[in-house]
Amino acid sequence: MRGPKAARPGTRETDGSSTFSEATEEARPDTSRAPPSSKRTPKGSSTDERPEARNRAPAGLYVVATPIGNIQDITLRALDILDRVDVIACEDTRVSAKLLQRHGIETPLLPYHEHNAERMRPVLLDRVAQGQAVALISDAGTPLVSDPGFKLVRQAIGEGLRLEMLPGASAPIAALVLSGLPSDRFLFAGFLDSKTAGRRRELAELSGLRATLIFFESAQRLAPSLADMAAELGDRPAAVARELTKLYEEVRHGTLDELARHYREAGPPKGEIVVVIGPPLPAVAATAADLDASLKTALAHLSLRDAASEVALALGLKRRDVYARALELAGTAAP
Repeated sequence: MRGPKAARPGTRETDGSSTFSEATEEARPDTSRAPPSSKRTPKGSSTDERPEARNRAPAGLYVVATPIGNIQDITLRALDILDRVDVIACEDTRVSAKLLQRHGIETPLLPYHEHNAERMRPVLLDRVAQGQAVALISDAGTPLVSDPGFKLVRQAIGEGLRLEMLPGASAPIAALVLSGLPSDRFLFAGFLDSKTAGRRRELAELSGLRATLIFFESAQRLAPSLADMAAELGDRPAAVARELTKLYEEVRHGTLDELARHYREAGPPKGEIVVVIGPPLPAVAATAADLDASLKTALAHLSLRDAASEVALALGLKRRDVYARALELAGTAAP
């Protein structure tokens, strides 16, 4: 198991806020060639061609994934579309401007986030209806995953507008892959309630789901959240991933109890965090000794019938069989 990596001189560490921050060039060493300082020029056109004269993308709404940490993690297709749409809707224009500047893209930006979504949604859809190409991006990762973009996409579908998805980086999927936990069935549940009571209630609702669970969590709440997860879900195998695709990426594996204890003692980690929890553990068959011990304890304060019901439920056994054994232990005969 790798331990926490010490910070290196001259590097910036994120503050562990509850939202995923911008992609940064402080991620992995950049071994690629530097991008051209000017915009890409379509074949057959001159370098002094006006942007308006370039080959524009067809009218529609383009949902485009952006890097989650390493700024190089963006597809060629995504860069091409971002360069050819009429406008890009983004969460924070300052964050997205850094990405576009890095790749020599000058497409105008419009803010679209939870605080202005109701006002901006019809503006963006009207642009598409009028024949424009609009791209939707988030500060980091795939839009609609833990952000308000789904309402824009849902309305675009309802209005019959052209919709296209350009896949790419996703923190939940990256964490799932690195966790080593079952990936054939999983549920991404975003952020849990910040309060203990609400968090435990939400976890209890998910406890019976036979799937790997994926959550976002803030650094300050990580230790108490892991303890609540262990209490409500059982001591399942899990992984805590942070700073995914960045220079100080770390994935810590262990049971929920072990991870809760580690972060309680070590304190809040740096960076954005994803918690991945394995599905419910297979039930261990109760032995005859387990059955007798449980029945004796239950019979000390419950009627024979109630004791049999309680133990059958706890051990996952048939009530009829448990009741017959309870009769034997009680020294009575079945009627």
